[in-house]
Amino acid sequence: MTDSGRLRRRVHVRAYGCQMNVYDADRMAELLARSGSRPAASAAEADVVVLNTCHIREKAAAKVYSEVGRIVADARAAGRPRPRIVVAGCVAQAEGEEVLRRSPAVDVVVGPQAYHRLPDLLAAREAEGRPQLDLALAGATKFDRLPTGARAAPPSAFLTVQEGCDKFCAFCVVPYTRGAEVSRSGEAVLAEARRLLAAGARELVLLGQNVNAWRDPADSQKDFAWLLEAVAALPGLVRLRYTTSHPRDVTDRQIAAHAQLPQLMPYLHLPVQSGSDAVLKAMNRRHRAETYVRLIERFRAARPDLAVSGDFIVGFPGETDADFEATLALVRNLHYAQAFSFRYSPRPGTPAADRNGQIPEEVQAERLGRLQALLREQQLAFNRGTIGRRCPILIERPGRAAGQWIGKSPWLQSVVVAPGPGDAPLAPGDLVEVHLSAAGPNSMEGRIVGLRTATPGAAEAA
Repeated sequence: MTDSGRLRRRVHVRAYGCQMNVYDADRMAELLARSGSRPAASAAEADVVVLNTCHIREKAAAKVYSEVGRIVADARAAGRPRPRIVVAGCVAQAEGEEVLRRSPAVDVVVGPQAYHRLPDLLAAREAEGRPQLDLALAGATKFDRLPTGARAAPPSAFLTVQEGCDKFCAFCVVPYTRGAEVSRSGEAVLAEARRLLAAGARELVLLGQNVNAWRDPADSQKDFAWLLEAVAALPGLVRLRYTTSHPRDVTDRQIAAHAQLPQLMPYLHLPVQSGSDAVLKAMNRRHRAETYVRLIERFRAARPDLAVSGDFIVGFPGETDADFEATLALVRNLHYAQAFSFRYSPRPGTPAADRNGQIPEEVQAERLGRLQALLREQQLAFNRGTIGRRCPILIERPGRAAGQWIGKSPWLQSVVVAPGPGDAPLAPGDLVEVHLSAAGPNSMEGRIVGLRTATPGAAEAA
């Protein structure tokens, strides 16, 4: 096989971290397929391996180098040539040339705003015989150059509408790895949404670092609520979701959309990070805990069955016992259906990384344990509270046991169902009416009571 032939061979793309990385990984695979490649199920079968990385958590870069080493070692042990290795995404943007210095096996380093150039970078690697690096921050250019052809879509498909962040929270690397906030045009978003629906999607999940900061670049009057309304109106759409919002970008129309759009599912992910105003100020969040609580109350007033999810960081520099207790108090007040919680980890280059008042790891661990115990209790309570309800679930994949299927409820719960002898066979994309019969901490069980074809919406009382 010639070097140029490698570009037309087998490609394995692996995503780490957030949903946007999954979306970007899919687009990179699509870009390479357009250049003549075909997918490989694993790194062992691939001629090109793309690692689309996340840099949010501690030791992310170390994990990347470890994975690169594993790919090289596995190829050596099997007596086959190692694949070309691409490090993409946020670790690539943050580490840059350091990736090439620390890991000579890496062939291409490409940031999240430049991956549209990946086929060219791989071709240059073969032509020039040296590693390639592209860390350009040009989001609009990237979106303009994404493939326009239809691609196979899962029942629930991701669609990035906005990228980057201008908020500069003191703990966060996103403004440095993803760049400034960039919105895709409404025309481009709707065009891709139509393609996804034509390719089999029934639910669309709009993505952005601050998704509700979206504004049409050509018309600032078209805000995120306008986009929700426009996507909801597309023929073939059954369900609509979005993530992740920022409290500062919430508008009255966004809240109202949860009452007015039946396609918009009763689920909201709105990070707060801390219940302490002192910590929020130190984090540069630019909102108060009470402001966040009032927003949640307004969303719930618009959609009473709303499931609320959030993000929390414990052990931020300077966090006192009283600050942490304020976070616990906020959680007890709001009753989360789901949440993500982490210990603070210093990210190089962020304002908080070198601050005084770093919290000892053992204190962070104890606080995180207490918070997560409370959040698990609330998640189980929410799930148990839906027992007896009748709702549609969107079938996504087979379950572990023979005859089982797994779908998502309107509240983003995983629901396991098993068709009975008289039930119609199921397939991904089916919308099934179920009676929720049992709850666990992470999933539900349901009994099929009917099959819908295109009816969106919420639950009904049993």
